[in-house]
Amino acid sequence: MNKPIAPALLSTATPQVGIGRPHESAHLHVAGEATYIDDLPELAGTLHCALGLSPVAHGTLKSLSLDGLRALPGVVAVLTAADIPGPNDCGSIVHDEPILAEGELRFLGQPVFAVIATTRDIARRAAAQAKSVMQIETLPAVLTPQEAHAKGQYVLPPMHLQRGEARSAIERAPHRIKGSFDVGGQEQFYLEGQISYAIPKEDDGMLVHCSTQHPSEMQHLVAHALKLHAHHVQVECRRMGGGFGGKESQSAPFACIAAVAARKLNRPVKLRLDRDDDFLITGRRHCFWYEYEAGYDDAGRILGAEVTMVSRAGHSADLSGPVMTRALCHFDNAYWLPDVAMHGYSGKTNTQSNTAFRGFGGPQGAIAIENILDSVARTLGKDALDVRRVNFYGQGQSTPYGQKVEDNVIHELVAELEKTSDYRARRAAIAKSNAASPLLKRGLALTPVKFGISFNVKHFNQAGALVHVYNDGSILVNHGGTEMGQGLNTKVAQVVAHELGVRFESVRVTATDTQKVANTSATAASTGSDLNGKAAQDAARQIRERLAACAAAHHGGDAASVRFANAQVEVNGRSLPFSAVVAQAYQDRVQLWSDGFYATPGLSWDREKLQGRPFYYFAYGAAVSEVLVDTLTGEWKLLRADVLHDVGRSLNPAIDIGQSRGAFIQGMGWLTMEELVWHPVSGKLTTHAPSTYKIPTANDCPPVFNVKLFENDNVEDSIHRSKAVGEPPLLLPFSVFYAIRDAVSSVGGHRVDPPLAAPATSESILRALTAVQRG
Repeated sequence: MNKPIAPALLSTATPQVGIGRPHESAHLHVAGEATYIDDLPELAGTLHCALGLSPVAHGTLKSLSLDGLRALPGVVAVLTAADIPGPNDCGSIVHDEPILAEGELRFLGQPVFAVIATTRDIARRAAAQAKSVMQIETLPAVLTPQEAHAKGQYVLPPMHLQRGEARSAIERAPHRIKGSFDVGGQEQFYLEGQISYAIPKEDDGMLVHCSTQHPSEMQHLVAHALKLHAHHVQVECRRMGGGFGGKESQSAPFACIAAVAARKLNRPVKLRLDRDDDFLITGRRHCFWYEYEAGYDDAGRILGAEVTMVSRAGHSADLSGPVMTRALCHFDNAYWLPDVAMHGYSGKTNTQSNTAFRGFGGPQGAIAIENILDSVARTLGKDALDVRRVNFYGQGQSTPYGQKVEDNVIHELVAELEKTSDYRARRAAIAKSNAASPLLKRGLALTPVKFGISFNVKHFNQAGALVHVYNDGSILVNHGGTEMGQGLNTKVAQVVAHELGVRFESVRVTATDTQKVANTSATAASTGSDLNGKAAQDAARQIRERLAACAAAHHGGDAASVRFANAQVEVNGRSLPFSAVVAQAYQDRVQLWSDGFYATPGLSWDREKLQGRPFYYFAYGAAVSEVLVDTLTGEWKLLRADVLHDVGRSLNPAIDIGQSRGAFIQGMGWLTMEELVWHPVSGKLTTHAPSTYKIPTANDCPPVFNVKLFENDNVEDSIHRSKAVGEPPLLLPFSVFYAIRDAVSSVGGHRVDPPLAAPATSESILRALTAVQRG
């Protein structure tokens, strides 16, 4: 079981926050009263939208015969690309993503037209007739990254990042290893699907309730599609039922289509995707294919490495460029690579345009070096942990992209986990067990994580917030981040409560709204608390300084000596209620609201050379996993997982442990069971529903699941010296995958390197077992 956790800074300073502080809207979730977009009362005259989808993976749309659909009872309109007032584009970075297809059909499931009807059922039934109203010339489709790479077909130019002379270092090395590896993609599978509700307002205004991680981007894209200015469009999001990156850029077509329909018909329009359509239309985590070669010495130390990474980008660029950039920047993971060459290719395929997913390319980059080191250890007959440890970064060494690793704690973190998990004794016990068990094999692995925190794009690393103190002492906060269940609003409320010395219950966080905080960044890249927490802190401190000056003016003493704690204000030896000080300030006409702003300092990035300091700091972690594999069926079970993760000085240990647990299980799903399958002829995603696409459940959690936070203050001036927790723990279940690989390898006495691809489904495990048994 988990050991008690030392109270966080906030919990010692203000007892109302800390490990016992639940999610700020937990009571609404428990009661079932939490309001999502589909729960909002529909305005009179609301219409419903459904999308007609391309039935082919690649083709030319010759004609559309929509009059029959328009004549159906209950159908109000059928819209095509020609009905969009502005440019037919919702591309996030590169303008290559049509809102509705026209001319070329790029993937099976691409939206071609929108049916607007009086009910959702009528709209869906009409849209389902899409195939019968299209005349299409079918063209050959490219479905895999390998095909795209062979054709030289990419959504963006290739990227190359290198240090030293990798080729000559490999050739001089005492030992060399060469191979290829596959890692599948992953569906976000948020509980709340994509949805937008557009409501026309006066003077060309448009209010869009959108389940999105990036309201400001949706504002700009909707304005673009409507041929209006940004000030005409208001985007609001109170909460999402999960996002995981799938609602960062890919909310765009649905927001734009709903808004275009609402403007054309001058009536509210709601577009809520069916789960199957959500799978067929939207993208997900990029799958990667690798070719690699490395040279190493007798200790397993990597002397030179070269890797080619090819992603399945899909039909458009979306966020594939930044994803590949992060993959290249995380190939090193926790390891010093003196001579290295990395090549990144974003393959253009006739599939959904892949996008952000928790980790944003980092997991795909880091798993490649882990696979190399795991194979090196097996070739040398060494414990993989020993090979990993000999390659760890030392103090002051720099990454291949030129950033010095100044906060390295991986040595002590791994040493602590090795001891607390009883790694060595369990390794010996597993070897003994496997020798006596011909069919059931156990495996064990310990893998580390070093994950950079900040957006790849420098200007995204900024945030704003508003803090209002009312004259009864209550506090309202609005910031640019979005709440998707991760506890961001809870942490921001804690920060404000701490700064003003009030109880957590005195602070309320309102819906994210582009009319309150402008030009916000996406809630992504694990920066939500770092950016918005600092912005809210800045606003709250300005108010606190004004209140302190007011209190000192009335009661004597120095404003700098005024203290705020426990809903009291200590001034010149007197203790006054916070509400009383606020009331006095109001009577004195002191400004009781403030805006706050924060921009992450010290960042630099040359996008062409792939050099600079793209990350403010690194988060570290490690995990040990033990599995049991049935060699007859390929079935496996996670018996135990031990996690030690670095979140700096935690703002809320309860939330951070929960995030670490959730990320571990989600990452385990990606690497072991969540398999995406496209039909090799039609190009249809055949795993497009819960019946065919399997995510982990509570039954997949190990019976022994120890999660502990590593005691370590952030060396950088982050919000209360905490560290991000959203994405880094997703890399911890590498240990599950390599524990499975360890168990499979034991069948051949650890003499053969198992060709295990991810996800390690039972079929994949059986294929690897067959290869090992054949020697």
